[in-house]
This record gives sequence, C-alpha cells and structure tokens, in this order.
Amino acid sequence: MLRLKQIGKKTWPLWVMYTLAATAVSIQKLTQGHREGGYTFYENYRIFKNAFAHLLQGLNPYAAFPAEQWDLYKYSPAFAIFMAPFAAMPDWLGLPAWNLLNALILLYAVLKLPWLDDGQRRFAAWFVLIELITSLQNSQSNGLTAGLMLLAFIALDRKKPAPAAGYIAGAAYIKIFGIFAAVLAPLYPYTYRNGRFSGWLLGWTLLLALLPLAMISAGQLKQVYAWWLELLRDDHEASVGLSVQGWLQSWFGWAPSKTGVTLAGLAMLLVSILPAVKTPTRTGKMLTAASILIWVVIFNHKAESPTFIIAMCGVALWWFASEKKVLDKWLLWTTFALVSLSPTDIFPKTLRQMWVQPYVLKAVPCIAVWTLITWRLLKGNYPHDSNEND
Repeated sequence: MLRLKQIGKKTWPLWVMYTLAATAVSIQKLTQGHREGGYTFYENYRIFKNAFAHLLQGLNPYAAFPAEQWDLYKYSPAFAIFMAPFAAMPDWLGLPAWNLLNALILLYAVLKLPWLDDGQRRFAAWFVLIELITSLQNSQSNGLTAGLMLLAFIALDRKKPAPAAGYIAGAAYIKIFGIFAAVLAPLYPYTYRNGRFSGWLLGWTLLLALLPLAMISAGQLKQVYAWWLELLRDDHEASVGLSVQGWLQSWFGWAPSKTGVTLAGLAMLLVSILPAVKTPTRTGKMLTAASILIWVVIFNHKAESPTFIIAMCGVALWWFASEKKVLDKWLLWTTFALVSLSPTDIFPKTLRQMWVQPYVLKAVPCIAVWTLITWRLLKGNYPHDSNEND
C-alpha cells in the first residue's frame, strides 16, 4: 500500500500508462481484422489520412468513398494537410503514432495546467484516462483537440499571446468549436490592451486557412471550402447526439431549433463570465476554463461518446475550483461513473441499454456540472481568492 502511495506521488507512471494505453489500443484495433464490408476497426484514422490523398488528387475530400472508408471526412482542409505524415506511413506504424500523439499531448497539457498544484494535476490526469481510452478506441482526434485547448489556456496564463492564438486556431481547424477556447482571453486584460492577441488569432486563422495552397491551387482551395461548407450545412440537420439538444428531446420530447439552443447556450456562457472578467481571479479563470471545455461538448448537437474527453477535462478543473460540498463530491463521482465507466464492460450492459443510451445519461451529469459552474460564475465573490489583474 505504501508503495502504491509513493507511485501516486510520481509523474512517470502517468507517462507509462498513457503510452501503454495508446499502444495497446492501437495493437488491439490493428489485429481485430475487418468489419462487414471490409472496413477496419480504426476507420476514423483511415478517413483522416485518406483526406490528404484526396485533396492532393484534386478530389472532393468531403465526398463518399465507400471503397476506401465507411464514412465522410468532416474536418478542415488544413487538417487534411496536417495528416500528410500519417498518410505516408503504413497503418501498423501510423495508427500507434496517431494515438500516441493524442494521448501524450493531452497528458503534457494536463501536467502543465496553471492554477493547480502537482498533486491536483496528477489526479486530473488519472481522472480523465479512461475517457481518453474511449476516444483512442475510436481513433478520434479529441485528445489532441482537448490538449490544444488546454495549451491555449496555459499560454494565456503565461502571457504568451502568439502561441495561445496558435493553439486555439489549431484546435478550431480540427473541430470548429475549438475556437471557443478564446472565451478565456478576456479574463487576461493584457490580451485586449494592445490587441496583440486578436492580431495573432487572426493571423494564425488566415495562415491555416491558406495552408493547403502549399499543395493545391487557389481555385481548387476555393472549391474545397465550398464543398466543406455544403457538408457542414447538410450535417447540421443530421442528428442531436449526446447533447443538451439530445437531452431535451429524449427526456421531454422537445426538439427546439439546434441553432437556437446553441445560441442560448452561448449567451449563457458569455454572460456568466462577466463577473470574472470584471474581477479576474484564479478561481474565476479555472471555472471559466472548465465551463468552456464542457460547453463545447454539451452544446454540440453532434457530440458522440468519444468527444467527452474534452468535457471530462473541464469536470476535473471544476472539481478543484468547487467548494467540495456533498453535492459536488456526489456529482464528481456520478459524472465519472456515467461518462467514463458507462461505455465499458465494468458497467452493467442492461443498464447501459435500458437507461444510459436512451436517456443520454452520458451527457446529463456534464450538463449538471456546467449549470453549477454557470451559477457560481454569475454569483462571483470567491472567498479567500486574490484578484489577478494582469
């Protein structure tokens, strides 16, 4: 027992576990064979890497390619360029490299988080590990997206506007909602005193938008963006996912406008941070960062189970900024059970099929945590928390 406690106080076991998790998941997927139709068990990775080849060949990367992949590519042209090194690798090498990138960037970011001490950072890293594995099992990009958003928060806190803007733009070109990491910036007055942060964000956004010009012509790029916008417009109508929209529909039979729900949620997010902007404090910054990380998942009507690694990073941050009341403790571990454990074999299959999936219970505790964060941000006045005015 003493030995376990000593290991818990070290960082190296986390690096070992994250590396083993990414490697083991990759080996499992590579050796599982093929699904019906000849598709692999790591099709998301194949979709990502195929997008680079399709872009290079002048094809529509957002079209269906049923002979090559089971679903559509939905990310930016810049992300397709980013996948160039992976497109050059055989899958037995590329898939582990991709999963390791997602796992280790996230771990690095969690272990560098401001506002927390070393023990809290280690707890947060262990807390989100199971949810990360769910994302890795789907060869998704959510670990990378979460890591970039956290790195943006770290850079903002270190008064480094250029890398902060770069991380935010990078996250946005993987998943569009990554741009909302910029909502934390107003809590740092230096970001708007001289306009440097806004300038860097605009610059990075334009640079990544034009990055494919290194491979294709301006006319081709214009057409690719037209195809992408068409896909996003059609995809908007497709489903409601594990989201506020899905919760309203499954619990109350209410299906309001998806755009309306998102805009209402955005208005609540922006209004809730006003007290923290007026008087920036450590707790206010933590709660705002947590709110953003959860918001981008629960108000994304396309949210799927692997996306929740981003929200769970927010839940971990919220916990260390919470008042540690009985409700907070109950909600922390209920969230862990329903979000991280419910998709695993640890959770009873009957409960998962009868309750968790039909009633989108993976999203509900995150909605509850976000509601508590919003209320506490609106209240402001964090006892024993000093002001931070720069």
